Amino acid sequence: MTRLGGGGWLLVALALGGGAGSCSDGGTGPVAGVLTVALATPNPGGDGAILFRLSGPQVLTSVTAGPGLRVFSQALSLSTRVAVTGTLTNGAVVMIGVADTRKAAQYTATVQAVAAQDFQLRPLTGYSLTVSP
Repeated sequence: MTRLGGGGWLLVALALGGGAGSCSDGGTGPVAGVLTVALATPNPGGDGAILFRLSGPQVLTSVTAGPGLRVFSQALSLSTRVAVTGTLTNGAVVMIGVADTRKAAQYTATVQAVAAQDFQLRPLTGYSLTVSP
């Protein structure tokens, strides 16, 4: 059996410490966070509700209404239907929690229905949603 002198233990400790440091993913792992779903409407302030579908590469972790709005959703999944009510204007309608914000471009939001403040359905022409960090 070979004994390590005082300097030998130092070398072992440095080697183990250096090896542990190289186990890092180098910043390539997922980065959890929040993405914003923004509405562009031809009737800012005149819309009272929107129904849309959110789809992406991973299950959403949360859905939160924008300021002054209320949100309702199905169980969160790869494709989730979301309804937002309140006075809708151009800008953020919901914030969604995702497991990896670097996959933001893979999330889509598709308008399915819009209602005016008097509950009348509107044609979908001119409405769009964008998902961004």
